[in-house]
Parts: sequence; structure tokens; C-alpha cells
Amino acid sequence: MFRYFSFAFKNSLRNRRRSVLTISSIAVSLCLLGVLVAMYHALFYAQQTPGQALRLVVRHRVSLAQPIPVAYEAKIRKVPGVREVSVWNWFGGTYKDNRDPKNFFARLGVEPKAFMKIRTQMEMPEDQRRAFIEDRTGCVVSSDLAKKLGFKLGDRITLLGDIYPVNLELKVVGIFDDPDALDTLFFNYDYLRDALPLGRRNFISVVAVLADSPEDVPRIAQNIDNMFKDSSYPTKSESEQQFALSFVSFLGNIKLFLLSICAAVTFTILLVSGNTMAMSVRERIKEVGVLKTLGFNNDTILGIIIGEAVCIALIGGVLGLLLASLLTVGVGKAAEVFMPQLHNLSIEPITALICLGVAVFIGIVSSFIPAWNAARTNILDSLRYAG
Repeated sequence: MFRYFSFAFKNSLRNRRRSVLTISSIAVSLCLLGVLVAMYHALFYAQQTPGQALRLVVRHRVSLAQPIPVAYEAKIRKVPGVREVSVWNWFGGTYKDNRDPKNFFARLGVEPKAFMKIRTQMEMPEDQRRAFIEDRTGCVVSSDLAKKLGFKLGDRITLLGDIYPVNLELKVVGIFDDPDALDTLFFNYDYLRDALPLGRRNFISVVAVLADSPEDVPRIAQNIDNMFKDSSYPTKSESEQQFALSFVSFLGNIKLFLLSICAAVTFTILLVSGNTMAMSVRERIKEVGVLKTLGFNNDTILGIIIGEAVCIALIGGVLGLLLASLLTVGVGKAAEVFMPQLHNLSIEPITALICLGVAVFIGIVSSFIPAWNAARTNILDSLRYAG
């Protein structure tokens, strides 16, 4: 079969205008498919970093919007396998103009000393670490956020409260690097707590937990949830990666949305490619008769026609992947404000294999019926065919 590959390849390009248009449509469609698959992989199947593998987050079972008692922190600390815990309180609020997406970033209240033990991959000068611990109004920002918004040491940042009825006046005392905390600002939780009304001081958003080893994480999560399952505030303990995805879920069922678009794109390519192959085969019925006269059997003719479609689909697939590799950079930058997991969005080898596999599948499926009908046509009918 492979000895006829060059013949199939030349035939696939015989009608250049139609071939170019078909390849272009497949390339654009597979470019979109590649970007969507890359997003799906980055959101739901990205490999955990060493730091993430050791951390889990404890929140209310119902929703992140439901608080849990601050007393849970001391109880969680006693669970076997827990090395360190810290309050991790989402503040929200408004920085300057909240209509500008650039001003949207994570703002979290933490307990500085315990927090910096939990963030095992955080890199920050020692004097800045001490300043964060000692300065009650101090805050630290990620280096990417500092670069984007021009923050420097000593700058004053005002956060206007919305979830909480207080405004925070913060001072930048540190700039850190952490692959697991992009576009993030951390401040001292005690500063927020003391500014709150007495009735709201006993509740927090989540508790961050550092385990002794990655193997301990599932057991710790189960023990914590069992501890509070019959309380008025049941918990859900999940990995830091899963917790980050809970923010994405606020936008809806992203997984279903991406899969639905991928299915629609694949179906559209099938229609385009199927129509092209049907037209191509109809134009060459007489040639099929000639090939049979020369001794080509049905299986060989079937393979040649399918090979033509696969060639066209693969050329379009390769071009689509090249376009997708360029497009993912821009998509990642645009989407990282709301989905930090897409910060380094790229076409992974598995994504490329999936897209090329889809291209081969489309080539085979779209051409099989026209090729089968052509291969079954007898010599006399083929030579008499008038289009």
C-alpha cells in the first residue's frame, strides 16, 4: 500500500485551487481545535509542581463563598501528617478601576510566618521576608504582577472592600517569585481581622495545609473532612490545583464548554473534507475504470483514495498546529487574568498528537464512503460514467 503513497500525494494536489481551499479550512479548524485542546489540558491535566503536591486547601463543602470557623485552623494542625497550616482568606475588593481587567488579581490575607513555610517554592530576599512578618500593613506581590502594574518596594496600595466592609491601606514590602502564585498579592490577615466587626472575625475563607509528603495528602484530606462532616460547617479538602480550578468553575462548566466546541469543530471539518472527497471521486470515476483495467484491485484503489484524503488532512493539520502554537501565546496572555493556569499555554506533544490523530481520522472517515463506492464500481460502468 505504501508504494503508492507518492501517487496518492500527487493526486491529492491535482486540483490545486480546491486542495488549497480544503487545506486552509482544515488548518483553521484544527488551529482552533489545537488551542481548545491545549486549554483543556492546561486546566485539567497539567502536572503538579513539587510545591503543589505537598499542599491542600480546606474550604466549606458547599461553596468557596461560604466561610468556615477560624477555630478549624488549630484543629487541622493536630491531624497526623500536617506540617504547617495558615489562614488563607480571599479579600476581593477593588484596586483603582475594576472595569480594567488588568487591575484584577488575587488578594489574599495570610499569616506571614506560617504562610512562608507553606510556600516551599517562594523566592524572596530575607530582609523582605522579615519586613512582611513585622509590618502589619505590609504586603508582598508576585514579580509578574509587580512588572505588569509597576509596583516597587515602598509603594502604597489601596484596596476598597466589597466582600468585607473595610478598606485596606497596604505597603509593598516584598516582591517574590513563585511558579504557583502568579498575579497575586498577599497581605497580613491580622490587619484585616482587626478592622472587621466583631461578628465577622471568627470566620475565614480557607485553611492552607502543608503535608509532610505527597503520599500523606489524600489521607489528610479524608481525615479533615471526616472531622467536620457532622458540624454546621462541613469541609471539602482538595489539592491546591483543584482549588484553583474552583475559581474557573465560577464561569460555568468549562469542561463541557470546551468539549462541545471541540466536537462541533471536528464535525465541521468532516463535512468540509467529505464534500471535497465526494467531488474529487466523482470527477475520476473513469480513471478508476482505467486503473482496474491496468490490474489495480478494489483494495488498492480504496487505499489510494483514502490516502489522498489523509494527505490533505495531514497537511492542513500540520499548518493548523503551527498557527495554534503562535495563537496559544496570545490566548494565554489574554486569559491569565481570570485563569492563571493558562499563563504558559502552549501546544504540548500530547496536544499535537491528538490534533494529528483527529486529522487522520477526518481523512479516513470523510473519504471512506466515496472511496468504497468508487472501488466497487465495475470497469464497464466506470468507463461509461459521464459525470
